[in-house]
Amino acid sequence: MVDFCGIELRHPVINGSGTFDAIAARRAFGDQLLHEFPFSAFVSKTITPEPRAGNPPPRLWETPSGLINSIGLPNKGLRGFLAVDLPQLAELPVPLIVSVMATSHDEFARLVDGVGGREEVAALELNVSCPNVESGLIVGESADEARSLLELMRPLTEKPLLVKLTPNVADPVPVAEGAVEGGADAVSLVNTIRAAAMAPGSREPWLGGRTGGLSGASVRAVALAQTTAVAAAVSVPVVAMGGISTGREAAEMLAAGAKIVAVGTESFRDPAAGSRIAEELAGELARISG
Repeated sequence: MVDFCGIELRHPVINGSGTFDAIAARRAFGDQLLHEFPFSAFVSKTITPEPRAGNPPPRLWETPSGLINSIGLPNKGLRGFLAVDLPQLAELPVPLIVSVMATSHDEFARLVDGVGGREEVAALELNVSCPNVESGLIVGESADEARSLLELMRPLTEKPLLVKLTPNVADPVPVAEGAVEGGADAVSLVNTIRAAAMAPGSREPWLGGRTGGLSGASVRAVALAQTTAVAAAVSVPVVAMGGISTGREAAEMLAAGAKIVAVGTESFRDPAAGSRIAEELAGELARISG
């Protein structure tokens, strides 16, 4: 068992937000999914105050060692999530972490207040990769913005608050420190790295959103470096993610200072990747300790 911010997890492998659709998976695999759920906690797709359709297609581009996505956070909004998705996610056999994103303090407060009071929710993840309309700055790129946001959100809920950091900065450490100073209970990294793709045979962008986020094996070395730096600088648990596809790679992230790891892109190739990686990780840790 792993104690993560007071939440008991049966192993240290969770999912990255938006990379495993538990509701669709249950439609496909039935209740067997509940008996063989691949993660020790489930992180929801990021929800926003109002519904979003997401970016126009195409939305995906495969690279030789990763994936660029320009999904654009399609979701039902807070009201739709609470009415439709939350009752279904509450039936999962693991703790639920709800990911939220907004562009102002008031909108973040609405999300944290609306979700944080629900008993079905174990923790909240604040996705801070969106511009703050009050300052024009990306919250996740500014230590002061991160601190300010957390200072305002912290009194709104007793649930653990995780802050999802962006790798698209020269140094994520000051942002992580700012979030912790503001009251964050944990930080997670890395989110995707800003990327683009050109349409074959043309000089035009392939993705409907023009740019997207790169994930998968190609970002693992960056994730390892940033995890090492952030874990050494903060006293709260770190969730490491970025190109993890094996137990050995998960063990490396734990050795770098992470408390738990999150699997994302690998789940598109193997929906049961979380269970496999957790089993491989247990073997790695047993071998190292033995």
